[in-house]
Amino acid sequence: MNAIYARQSIDKKDSLSIEGQIEICRRYAGEDALVFQDRGYSGKNTKRPAFRELMQAVQEGTIETVFVYRLDRFSRSISDFSRLWETMERCNVRFNSVTEQFDTGSPIGRAMLNIVTVFAQLERETTAERVRDNYLHRFQLGAWPGGPAPYGFRLVKTVDGGRVVTSLAEDEKSDVVRRIFREYARQGTSLRSVAKALNSASIPGPKRALWDSATLSRILRSPVYVRADEDVLLHYLGKGMLFQSEAGAFDGVHACNVIGRRDRGGCRPNGAAHPRLAVSRHEGIVDSSLWLAVQSKLDGLEQIPRQMAGKHSWLTGLLKCGKCGYAVKINRSRADNKLYLICSGRSNTAGCDAAIQINVRELERQVGAQIKAILAEAPPEETLPKAPGCAERLLAIDRKIERLMSALTESGAVSAAYISAGIERLHAERESLLQASPERPAQPGSIEFEDLEFEEKKLVAAELIDRILLNGDQAEIRWKL
Repeated sequence: MNAIYARQSIDKKDSLSIEGQIEICRRYAGEDALVFQDRGYSGKNTKRPAFRELMQAVQEGTIETVFVYRLDRFSRSISDFSRLWETMERCNVRFNSVTEQFDTGSPIGRAMLNIVTVFAQLERETTAERVRDNYLHRFQLGAWPGGPAPYGFRLVKTVDGGRVVTSLAEDEKSDVVRRIFREYARQGTSLRSVAKALNSASIPGPKRALWDSATLSRILRSPVYVRADEDVLLHYLGKGMLFQSEAGAFDGVHACNVIGRRDRGGCRPNGAAHPRLAVSRHEGIVDSSLWLAVQSKLDGLEQIPRQMAGKHSWLTGLLKCGKCGYAVKINRSRADNKLYLICSGRSNTAGCDAAIQINVRELERQVGAQIKAILAEAPPEETLPKAPGCAERLLAIDRKIERLMSALTESGAVSAAYISAGIERLHAERESLLQASPERPAQPGSIEFEDLEFEEKKLVAAELIDRILLNGDQAEIRWKL
């Protein structure tokens, strides 16, 4: 019995429909031929339901000849077709492409089949390469390289030198983008709280009905919104990017775009294996100072360490189970609003039977008293750490300087003078911080621990304490000193 196979991945005006393919094949295969059809499936692989049914029938010996409208309806892969053809030959099944007029029942037909298969794959690979090259070329020109417009923008077409160029322009959602940046930059806000506020205001997200942290993070990380200036240039210099624009293009008006592999720090594959950055034709909608503040917050440069981010106690992140070593969590009871401690090894894996019976506030009082005593007994020749916020900022500056020093050897299209200027500016900022908050000899009472803010207590505790082991009603402090 003869079989007809028809496939169409998507409906196109210049593509013959499945019904049309079947009608033409019936002229050769006969009206009683079995029909196998896959609608909405690509020919790049064999993961197609009707195709698998056809090959099953071939191996069962019920098919004599397989008719297709064209070879690429059957397979677009040389390796796949070679393997499939071996199976059909082994089962004495002929293959007939009716429009390309070859039949594997003859030697010349089999030879033609192999030639057509090779050229079909060559055409596909050449087309894919051309698409990638065009994508990269549009990106380098500052045009929108392809795909839907980012949230807050719409696609616009302009004529430049006789060529039609696609760029971005603000739409009615751009004010939502500005609101997202402003709200997240405020102290005490989080991605979750911003998402909750947007959902409460019934503002629809880009693709989903509701906002979430992942969607907000992608928007906040994207350089398509920033008015890129020299500070934005310096921000990206340390991220190992290939710059497609000269330093002078960072004019504080136009935005940027990034293609290539990026990590959580803002630096997926879009036609380039290595991340690349170029200044775009469209204007940004967020000032660089606000955008950079958001990047710092996302990076955690101005936040306390993640393991110390608990809100119930400044001891969060230091508490460990004395029995299994797992972290001890601080939870608040909804019934009586009291804080209680639970071993995560017990709650998550049920592998620990430790029962911790310690009052959180009493533990804070005891630990705080010991920290106060240590600070008061510090010898005069030692120096106390600067204010936690200052220390964090100094660390961030040192990291930036290191990245820029590394970038000097691979400056590419960006002038080394801009990098050197950035390093000098960071050094000046560092000196200013050191002068504003100089290290001072430690004197008794120079730091009153109980007067510190919540976040400052966390940082001081993290600086002095390695861990606090809890078991039953006992607590053991392991100091870093």
